[in-house]
Amino acid sequence: MEEILLHLPYFGPVSHFKEIVKPATIWFENEDNYQKQTYRNRTYIYGANGKLLLNIPVKHLNAPGVKLHQKYKDVKIENDFKWQQLHWKSLKSAYQTSPFFEYYEDDFAPLFHGKEDFLMEFNYKCFDLVCESLQITVDYKKTVEYFRDPAGIIDRRDLINAKKSREVPEYIQVFQDKKGFIQDLSILDLLFNEGPNAVNYLREM
Repeated sequence: MEEILLHLPYFGPVSHFKEIVKPATIWFENEDNYQKQTYRNRTYIYGANGKLLLNIPVKHLNAPGVKLHQKYKDVKIENDFKWQQLHWKSLKSAYQTSPFFEYYEDDFAPLFHGKEDFLMEFNYKCFDLVCESLQITVDYKKTVEYFRDPAGIIDRRDLINAKKSREVPEYIQVFQDKKGFIQDLSILDLLFNEGPNAVNYLREM
């Protein structure tokens, strides 16, 4: 069986879940340094005005004149901001008219109504719930050591880069008639629009 190495995103894009549904052992990189402007703490959905960024605020290590590195698994969420309330409100506004939002709403709501301390722990909760919603069992493992060039494994850690645009096959989106199809949004966009068929879509990519 193949082994695939990925970073753990916040409700990762469709292209990321294309790898997840493959018949492979998934490894999540748990020993990397945190980097800004990646899917580690952001996701994109389709709002009424187009592509909408949802960003989780995080606490940064600060020291005058010194660039400090922090491991992803040690990054804490900045809970002084009401980010959960904002994200849930945005999701409801964007997808309340989608075919399957109400079907999944009660499952996802608790993620946005309880205090979360560590970003990675929260992202694992999100990932597990998405897999449950897709009705897939993912054999995933967590790395215990960082390798820049791991041997004998398919390295797809590049998928965490939020700046790179990737194309995916078109499916029906809520505001598509107004703004057209938007590529590679959060897995939630696919799930709320396609429902149980989402996993078939991913496997056929």
